[in-house]
Amino acid sequence: QVQLVESGGGSVQSGGSLRLSCGASGSTYSRNYMAWFRQAPGKEREGVAVIDVGGTTTYADSVKGRFTISQDNAKNTLYLQMNSLKPEDTAMYYCAADRVWWGLRPRYNNWGQGTQVTVSS
Repeated sequence: QVQLVESGGGSVQSGGSLRLSCGASGSTYSRNYMAWFRQAPGKEREGVAVIDVGGTTTYADSVKGRFTISQDNAKNTLYLQMNSLKPEDTAMYYCAADRVWWGLRPRYNNWGQGTQVTVSS
């Protein structure tokens, strides 16, 4: 089992930046793949970015060039640096982890509680 706690959400104007953090504890074996997802009201949960234990990353087309996923293994922390934010980035952002590859599909076995990001125009 993995425990995940997100932080860093908030309100920002369009064009601004935020950095989300996700503190992880528990089984390291279950954290081979860590990801960020988001869900806006009335919409399905969508994958934003994934990183594997070796540092290889995958991004949704909608955030490529604007968001960067990274991890600090010594601190057991996952990050999402979000630049050039747009109103359509407004959503609850969730951290997820699993030992197997799910890519950007929301099938991970371990989830955090989420942190809200609101971007105003």
